[in-house]
Amino acid sequence: MDNPFRALPSVSQLLESPPLKKLIQNVNHNVVADGVRNFLDNLRQQMSQAAEKMELPSSSELAEKIATWLQKERRPTLRPVINGTGILLHTGLGRAPLAEAAIQAIEETARGYSSLEIDLESGERGQRAEIVRRLLCELTGAEDAVVVNNNAAATVLALATVAAQKQVLVSRGQLVEIGGSYRLPEVMACAGCQLREVGTTNKTRLSDYEAAIGEHTGGILRVHPSNYEIVGFTESVSIQELVQLGQRHGLPVIDDIGSGALLDFTRFGLGDEPQAAHSIQAGADLVLFSGDKLVGGPQAGIIVGTRKWVQAVLKHPLMRAMRVDKMTLAGLHATLELHLQPEQAEQQIPLLAMLATPLANLELRAKKLAGLLTPLPLLKNVSAISEFSMLGGGSIPSQKIPTWCVSCEPAHGSLQQLASQLRQLEPAVMGRIYQGRFLLDLRTIPPRHDLELVNLFEALSRQLAQPTSVSPAGST
Repeated sequence: MDNPFRALPSVSQLLESPPLKKLIQNVNHNVVADGVRNFLDNLRQQMSQAAEKMELPSSSELAEKIATWLQKERRPTLRPVINGTGILLHTGLGRAPLAEAAIQAIEETARGYSSLEIDLESGERGQRAEIVRRLLCELTGAEDAVVVNNNAAATVLALATVAAQKQVLVSRGQLVEIGGSYRLPEVMACAGCQLREVGTTNKTRLSDYEAAIGEHTGGILRVHPSNYEIVGFTESVSIQELVQLGQRHGLPVIDDIGSGALLDFTRFGLGDEPQAAHSIQAGADLVLFSGDKLVGGPQAGIIVGTRKWVQAVLKHPLMRAMRVDKMTLAGLHATLELHLQPEQAEQQIPLLAMLATPLANLELRAKKLAGLLTPLPLLKNVSAISEFSMLGGGSIPSQKIPTWCVSCEPAHGSLQQLASQLRQLEPAVMGRIYQGRFLLDLRTIPPRHDLELVNLFEALSRQLAQPTSVSPAGST
């Protein structure tokens, strides 16, 4: 009986084929050789387990398949994604896309040296916080400002500065846990503070705070509830009341507003999102918020407040461990510059532009895109439908944003299979599965991606129309 394995080309023969020789020019020879061996080993295993004799491709076809497989295996896990989920601040997809001005500033700064910690007028060593301090003070009304790597770091640093080894008063209804198992009680423990809960989950009064103040009290913390809200029979204390209480007892007040709005989001039909400037006006000593959520900049934690407490934060030993790099500062500076003119920010900061896009525009795009996708054999029941988007990122969790989506079903296979196939494309495409349909939300897809989406769906249709080919065991 003939040995079917003899029909397979050797590793050395395959390595001499054009597609693999080309791959070797960009990838280490040993990496490619190991990949060829693994592919052949998996193929031999498939052949030995097959009930019938397998039809093998030619040597050139096999080399092409191995090269394609190796390129796919070596793809980076961090890849571009077209976000059709309808979640504007999708944490898993990197939250807010950056404005072109921010991207250009980051590129320019990354290409060479920069005045990160040099005062170019005096030639002396400077403070990197100065790069964005003036803009943050101008936008919020604060006396001083500093930036760290995210808002969790801002919270730890502020607490460690204000109330190390002391008690911090927090309403029981604000003891939140957010993504990544971030729990406020544990964060306070890491900062060296003692948590003192006041009030109840749904009702906390000013008298609850006042009754808890004692000789070991170091400060008062108010926390934005982020991803949840308590409705119905509720009562809470305003930042103005907490500041007045803190001033009567000589206690600093920290206001962690979470997502951090620099402008009024009611202009987009959204409400209940605290603005940093309002907390500063109320007299909070430190106000903490994110740079990569409602600000629309790179990931950062922003601390604004009184000069006394911001300078104390700057001098804390943890500050060096939590500071940001030159690219973050460049991107944040460019983003803050856009915020100085709200109309300009609305046009050029992607998050704000998505929120400001008229519903009629989304409807028009959805109907046009649905018409272009309808003929593809990959899909069936393609249509444009009205739906709702969500802001995401822990901001305004209960408010829905009207939108338009392209709705479809796979002509063959399951919705999960279609979603998986779209995630393997370059760039990857992500939508959401809802009520037995696959939706692409146009609110989170910039218009420049519309034609690209059509091309990607067409390419996937052609790919799936090809006959099933030999592939290594366990690969897709």
